[in-house]
Amino acid sequence: MKEQKNTPSRSAVRAQTSALTSRRKQAGQSLLEVALMTPLLLAMLIGVIEFGRYIYIGILVGNAARAGAAFGAQNPGTAADQTDIATAAKNDFQNNGQSVSKLTVNSSFACGCDNAGTVTAETCTGTGAGTCTGGAHWIITVTVEASGTFNALFNFPWIVPASLALDRSCTLRVNSL
Repeated sequence: MKEQKNTPSRSAVRAQTSALTSRRKQAGQSLLEVALMTPLLLAMLIGVIEFGRYIYIGILVGNAARAGAAFGAQNPGTAADQTDIATAAKNDFQNNGQSVSKLTVNSSFACGCDNAGTVTAETCTGTGAGTCTGGAHWIITVTVEASGTFNALFNFPWIVPASLALDRSCTLRVNSL
């Protein structure tokens, strides 16, 4: 018995040669695509990092305002103590690794009569302070406004300025004695 040789036909050889040539051409194309897309992907990554930092600093400024308001809401005496309210807010900001020079704190308090959710403003001192008519309840609120600055790591003047101001406020009802 004679063995038959399995030799590929000419068309099969041409198809294999054509496939190899096509793969070689595509290898260069992939390299070019990666080279063109890398700057775009890096720009997007930097944008995501900066946006995350902006949100983080905004949260810290808001938390500082909340800490100052929480200090002021302890009692009517602390509601009027603007120095210690600012100190509480700045301590909270600094405890999160930020420089207090980037934070400005202002506080105020207001008095009024709460009648089923409707508050009418009243003076906090003088005749009639602390009393309400018609079943309304005397309330004092403290408001703390904190302003911070976000400084970008990467400067893209055509997209985002080098620094942005962040303003947050918190208003809490003061605990009565």
